[in-house]
Amino acid sequence: MMLRLYITFLITLVSIMAEPIIPIPTTIEYDKEKALLGKRLFLDTGLSKDKKVACATCHNFKNGADFLPKSFGIMGREGFMNSPTVFNSVFNFRQMWNGAVKTLKKQVLLPLLNPREMGMTKREIVDYLNSQPIYIKLFDKIYKNKPNIDNMSDAIAEFEKALITPNSPFDQFLRREHNLSPEESNGYTLFKKRGCITCHNGINVGGNSYQKFGSIKPFKRCQNIKDLYSITSRPEDKNVFKVPTLRNIAITAPYFHHGKIKTLKEAIQIMAIHNLGFRLNDKEISDIEAFLKTLTGETPAILKEGL
Repeated sequence: MMLRLYITFLITLVSIMAEPIIPIPTTIEYDKEKALLGKRLFLDTGLSKDKKVACATCHNFKNGADFLPKSFGIMGREGFMNSPTVFNSVFNFRQMWNGAVKTLKKQVLLPLLNPREMGMTKREIVDYLNSQPIYIKLFDKIYKNKPNIDNMSDAIAEFEKALITPNSPFDQFLRREHNLSPEESNGYTLFKKRGCITCHNGINVGGNSYQKFGSIKPFKRCQNIKDLYSITSRPEDKNVFKVPTLRNIAITAPYFHHGKIKTLKEAIQIMAIHNLGFRLNDKEISDIEAFLKTLTGETPAILKEGL
């Protein structure tokens, strides 16, 4: 009996490893005390200049992003790009649309200090945290220190690390626990056959490489967009972005860095035309959409935890 179970396990493991997409683990190790402190900070509007904007303003707990083409920061200032989902961001090889930083911890400060987002200075952040008895108590308990930039960033990053969405229907399919419908199965076959899988692969179905938006048919570069060119100043890096994850893509509309595309079907066709070089028919689009909907996972467990 044990031998049979072991053989079945090996067959399943080899089968999963042969796929270009791998399932999200059902759990991830993280420090719960730090993460719950990070959750409190993530929800705190006191970390913004006008005391009206929190991290959760642009990254809500329904889809890890928001439902606007571009988010609004302090004093109603509109951002330049669509908010990427923070769900499963721990699996990205870099953070931000242009991959400005490698780690979640380094990413934390960027929106806090951005004048269009939360508009704070490091001094203002530290002063605010140390004016709140609850933070003084929690940071002392967890970090044995007063609140500062480093441990604040660490706590928020630990919370973001916990924001995984496991057990999507497709993850269950990969683990041989669920069967896809004919439409979903055909959509996955098309996704691989047509070349989408070239950029959208791995555990996050993306998030692990840079690619040019409009590599086959050029796409007009938007003004004020922070692409890779904004970091390197190399002409070839214009319209180059970190490939976004397709995890939970069915619930993170509107789409693309500019947030102008409202439907998943339209987004699929645009990518086929501009990055693959051909137009899909209605049945192909519908089936690929059906497959992409199987990538919607469970709500992160940490969101159900109390502060």
